[in-house]
Amino acid sequence: MLELLSTLGKQRYFTNSSQTSQLLLHILQSEDNVWRMLSAGDMYRAYSDMREANWKDSDKYFHARGNYDAAKRGPGGAWAAEVISNARENWQGSVSGRGAEDTLADQEANEWGRSGGDPNRYRPRDLPEKY
Repeated sequence: MLELLSTLGKQRYFTNSSQTSQLLLHILQSEDNVWRMLSAGDMYRAYSDMREANWKDSDKYFHARGNYDAAKRGPGGAWAAEVISNARENWQGSVSGRGAEDTLADQEANEWGRSGGDPNRYRPRDLPEKY
């Protein structure tokens, strides 16, 4: 399992949902991965807020914010944010038809937030303050 985790952690994108499922199962079974689980909550909260806001041109902001919040929890949080972002973009790219350009722009926002960049760089004008 550790070999699988190491391999998956180094991949930029997951190749199938089985790998993602195996990784998530490992995270949930490991006592020492509390920060990673909390970071998954940060990512979900950003996604949930994005859906609730339903605001034009806001998705890059929420990508950056979710990664930023998760990465603030430390190396485990940054790792979880990267894994979740890569899995999401791989899935989205194969299902949504948005294309490589949108995926690259999402990944730029993900990396910006994960590296400690201010998510407000991507914040659209007039997005309600609650977000």
